[in-house]
Amino acid sequence: MMLATRFSRRLSLFSVKTLNFRDIGNGLRPVQGFCFPFLTPSGRRSYASEIDQIGSKAVLITGCDSGFGFSLAKHLHSKGFIVFAGCLFKDQGAAGSQELDNMKSERMRTIQLNVCNSQEIERAVEHMGASLKDPQKGLWGLVNNAGISTFGEVEFTSMETYKEVAEVNLWGTIRTTKAFLPLIRRAKGRVVNISSMMGRMGSPARSSYCITKFGVEAFSDCLRYEMHPQGVKICLVEPGNFIGATNLYTPERIKAIAEKMWKELPETVRKDYGRKYLDEQITKMESYCNSGSPDTSPVINSITHALTSSSPYTRYHPMDYYWWLRVQIMTHLPAAIADRIYIY
Repeated sequence: MMLATRFSRRLSLFSVKTLNFRDIGNGLRPVQGFCFPFLTPSGRRSYASEIDQIGSKAVLITGCDSGFGFSLAKHLHSKGFIVFAGCLFKDQGAAGSQELDNMKSERMRTIQLNVCNSQEIERAVEHMGASLKDPQKGLWGLVNNAGISTFGEVEFTSMETYKEVAEVNLWGTIRTTKAFLPLIRRAKGRVVNISSMMGRMGSPARSSYCITKFGVEAFSDCLRYEMHPQGVKICLVEPGNFIGATNLYTPERIKAIAEKMWKELPETVRKDYGRKYLDEQITKMESYCNSGSPDTSPVINSITHALTSSSPYTRYHPMDYYWWLRVQIMTHLPAAIADRIYIY
């Protein structure tokens, strides 16, 4: 009783705002987003101590075809940055890169960039070196945003799928960072890596994704220690469930992934689990996707703060309070208790 009272008092320190959110299995209910005490009354990060001369600083963002990257490119441009928007499908004339190009701004420059392709990354480095007004002053910011996701329990997930997700989310982040780090060091700039709440806690049927985001977390921590003497700041952004805003999954894509998994399963696994089991997993995944926030602004604001604040945070947690509390419980309480609450 005393523990519950103390916990309630601590929670009373947080201001809250109501969001519509569906907790899987519990139906639609009002959910409130945390506004931490060190934030402004509106719940946004304070920009009182922004860096100087934003208009002279350049930022490279990967994965700008859609989702967070596309929105971030436009937002940073509106704040005055010179934006290099890396797009996977620029060479195919995809809608995302075309819309950015149609802005007709000298401060918005799209580049073809596949983070899995070392040659494209090398060409991007050369392009940046030639395009920067003063290459010796370097590149202010790198936002490693490019990523892919899938689902499937361990026995249902092929080794090819594990490798495919890791190639983009983990090795792509490392490959791009290593290539641009000399330019970042010259500017004493920022590297912002987009991780996930699933880089802090595991989740059934998401092992291929969780593994890569745990890797991004470890890579970012090690890089932060190494870059501190160089004056370079490394930040992690760990979004909650924003699937509704990023369109990572659609009902059609979920079914397509499931069908591919089923066809590739060993016969023994198919017989042991049965098709009904897979269909139940599809339903759960659809429920999770439908519950995501459609508003990307918490993520965009976090990345912007990491790039513009004179004292950026090491980790940002743009997520509603259900997921924030779950992350704290899963990472701080004994595993037997956390598992009992959320998994079993």
